[in-house]
Amino acid sequence: MHFCVTKLENMNRIIPIAAFLMLISLTAAYTFGTYPKVKMPDPIENSTVGWMTWEQAVARLEADKAAGLKGKKFFVDVYTDWCGWCIKMDKETFEQPKIAQYLNQNFYPVKLNAEQRADILFGGNIFKFIAQGNRGYHELAAALLDNKMSYPTVVFLNEKVELMQRIPGYLDVPTFDCIMHYLAEEHYTNTPWETYQTAFKKNYKP
Repeated sequence: MHFCVTKLENMNRIIPIAAFLMLISLTAAYTFGTYPKVKMPDPIENSTVGWMTWEQAVARLEADKAAGLKGKKFFVDVYTDWCGWCIKMDKETFEQPKIAQYLNQNFYPVKLNAEQRADILFGGNIFKFIAQGNRGYHELAAALLDNKMSYPTVVFLNEKVELMQRIPGYLDVPTFDCIMHYLAEEHYTNTPWETYQTAFKKNYKP
């Protein structure tokens, strides 16, 4: 068993989606709608995690709220096809049964290719792929990562689609498991991260 030392950003300030997407002129008020499906790569389609596109997750949130439910938090895995650490994290972290089950139950799990070519409609805005040299980046990925294009980076958003945390780098199972529970169960409202992480590590069972 191995725990990485992870420092989370200050949880006392949840960042509204309009704030961290401002760099591409997203308005503070966003709307939901019917979104076209984007074909996901086979490894994602065959995953035990119920991965969605951004559009599918937003539509699910809309449907849940229309049914009188609170909705779930968003978990966004920002990756690229060529990122070796992204593939490693898919296989060794996300595909672990306890991780996949918890993600499916507590989040809308989203896979976002930071270099995807397909446009994404959100909040009345169209987010596009921007060519840059031999590659490029997608505007939504850049906004979620605050223009720090490091892969993999995971992003947690609350039920109002407000930024909670963005965490760059590979996360092993114990570390990611701890972070998931801390955010999904909102322990950050009454327990400092360092205190929670220490207690979680002490009682952790693989």
